[in-house]
Amino acid sequence: MSGIVINYSSDILKGTLETLKASTLSGLVKPTMQVSIKPNMVLAKPPFEGATTHPEVVEGIIIFLKELDVQNIEIIESAWIGDDTKRVYKVCGFTELSQKYGITLHDLKDDAIRKVKTGEFTFEICEKALETDFLINVPVLKAHCQTRLTCCLKNLKGCISDREKRNFHTMGLHKPIAYLNKVIKTSFCVIDGICGDLTFEEGGNPVERNMLIAGEDPLLLDSFCASLLGYRAEEIGYIPIASEIGVGELFNSDTEITELNADKKPLITGTDKGLAKRLSAYIDEDGACSACYSALISAINRIGYRGAKISIGQGFKGKSGSLGCGNCTSAFKRLVKGCPPSAAAIADFLAKI
Repeated sequence: MSGIVINYSSDILKGTLETLKASTLSGLVKPTMQVSIKPNMVLAKPPFEGATTHPEVVEGIIIFLKELDVQNIEIIESAWIGDDTKRVYKVCGFTELSQKYGITLHDLKDDAIRKVKTGEFTFEICEKALETDFLINVPVLKAHCQTRLTCCLKNLKGCISDREKRNFHTMGLHKPIAYLNKVIKTSFCVIDGICGDLTFEEGGNPVERNMLIAGEDPLLLDSFCASLLGYRAEEIGYIPIASEIGVGELFNSDTEITELNADKKPLITGTDKGLAKRLSAYIDEDGACSACYSALISAINRIGYRGAKISIGQGFKGKSGSLGCGNCTSAFKRLVKGCPPSAAAIADFLAKI
């Protein structure tokens, strides 16, 4: 049975190295392998805002791999729709990191696409995610306004085309996320739990945890991390689906946990998981993308909007209505344009209503 290593450390680089040394990674990776590191670089916000992977975590992984004589190391990522991956790399400190260690940064938006069928789905997947010998998944432990949790399993959504990202939202996110993890095989996970946002995936409400978590099984880790955000694993829709189709194991009382620096263990911090749910009362959503939906949630929260419901999502294309958000509601009487519109633009729009 796969286990979990948890380390509590405010020194991110040192803590990452400690975590990896206590893990099974050294026995899994071989010097001749092509190793691809997949962080969470969803948008251009620095890691301390709670949305993106700290470069020190990835630096620790690089140092550890080089000590094992692994030479073929690359970093792969695709920012969410509406942001530029190369700009995200720079803002988040990864451009400097790549120069320091001679590591190539790949923008998967520029990668070749391969169609892969699994179950009822045919996914458009970036080739580098399929061809690598060893994929190290480095997500941020944080909340998500639609799926509640985003961690290991959902982080692989950055390995598909932008068109497929839109399709995932049309299909409801949970089932395609689970099946994507049948196609793209994660070899090892290092979770950045330093200061993930416990409200939205785009950051801005970080909660300091000073926690690093590692293990081989992304499903095991996600089902464990759900509890850290105050949820049962079955409340995160894609987790039970992933379990049913054999992606991995679920966390249980027999799971072996290795804790490092337990004396520095932070106080348990619950997420205000009701916030996004309460604010969704003002939203009529049908196939909305995360970038658009979270911007709307942020805007509603910021200005204290308590008006009529706002329609958002691909399901409203070509339909008429009174109040819309994003280009998908272009036939509505009143709307804020953009794909996605910024939270500031939405807030300004709603403030005038």
